[in-house]
Amino acid sequence: MKITVVGGGSTYTPELIEGFARRADVLPVDELVLHDTDAQRLTVIGALARRILARQGFPGRLTTTTDLAEAVDGAAAVLIQLRVGGQTARLVDETLPNRFGLLGQETTGPGGFAKALRTVPVVLDIAEEVRRRARPGAWIVDFTNPVGIVTRALLDAGHRAVGLCNVAIKFQRQLAARLGTDPGRVRLGHAGLNHLSWIRSVTVDGVDRLPELLDGPALDELAAEIRVPAGALRDLGAIPSYYLHYFYCTEHEVRAQQAGGHRAERVLAIEQELLTLYADPALDHKPDLLEQRGGAYYSEAAAALVTSLLTGDGAHHYVDVRNDGLLAGLPDEAVVEVAADVDTDGPHPVPVPPLPPEMLGLVQAVTAYETLAIEAALTGDRTVARRALVANPLVREWGLAAALLDALLAANRAHLPRFFANEAADA
Repeated sequence: MKITVVGGGSTYTPELIEGFARRADVLPVDELVLHDTDAQRLTVIGALARRILARQGFPGRLTTTTDLAEAVDGAAAVLIQLRVGGQTARLVDETLPNRFGLLGQETTGPGGFAKALRTVPVVLDIAEEVRRRARPGAWIVDFTNPVGIVTRALLDAGHRAVGLCNVAIKFQRQLAARLGTDPGRVRLGHAGLNHLSWIRSVTVDGVDRLPELLDGPALDELAAEIRVPAGALRDLGAIPSYYLHYFYCTEHEVRAQQAGGHRAERVLAIEQELLTLYADPALDHKPDLLEQRGGAYYSEAAAALVTSLLTGDGAHHYVDVRNDGLLAGLPDEAVVEVAADVDTDGPHPVPVPPLPPEMLGLVQAVTAYETLAIEAALTGDRTVARRALVANPLVREWGLAAALLDALLAANRAHLPRFFANEAADA
């Protein structure tokens, strides 16, 4: 069994490697392959990965390569975790919108739109190579943001794909700790879109414990963690994803960003420090600093999901899949983030109660934006791109869309050839 990680030079990779090593007894992997276009990073990450696997007695082998065809040839599963443009592009995503008085964020709002434009064509090209060379029936697991948009683009193109985000599993672990129980006993009524979801039940052994979490000191602590007012959680009767902070507290966040608060700057520094640590030949485990990078529990979620897809264990996961009637009020072709039991046939979603109006309206608006964002990414059509920005609830205004789009395209020109094809033809 061969499993390939595209974007294997990511600083997340050591954690992912540990996740697969821990599952060697239930997921018999003969070969783990790390692929990346950055040979230097791949050398550093690959060496650390080998030390981690040796320390844990992993029976298979690890291969590193910059050749995509070689990487995916015969693979049973391909994980995609890349960032087109790197952390430098992320910094632009987080800062450029502020010039227009708008939120800057790498997956949400106009910054997330720019990331989608850069990412969708690249991931689809990778997926075509998977279709040509991987094992028949191979799965693509997408961890590349914006996960909902990228996963829908993959499914629209006919690929056998499922999206994965760490938000739900992070909540599951944190809420289990609050309730003093094992995470495996906790089931979340988690539903919505990727980075736009709500937890409407927290069930432990069949009993919904959400009411007690939304009462007393626990409510204030939860609200502080996700940066949403406690009153909002009380009114919603639910725990919103921390990405909903950007929708519920937009003006506050824009002011904070304009005053200089951008996570991308901190992440850039952490990445460099991590790579320095990774290069130490004595290091044979993931360093504690990786927890500050973000993506907590990703390795656990990814390794567990791949195990279910390849062994059919039927385990419970939180994934991004076609709607197909799950969320009433959304088109079937939309991609939603829900709980599902997973086997070799893929995710089997758990039924989802209808969303209340205040949640459904926002989900419908963002779904409309995602539809247009994919079309813009694939066509390079500037009119469609402007329509996508206006459909995005964090932009909305026609008066901003044209100038904002011009600025986004100029800043990302090297990664958006479709939008500049006419200029190239004229030249």
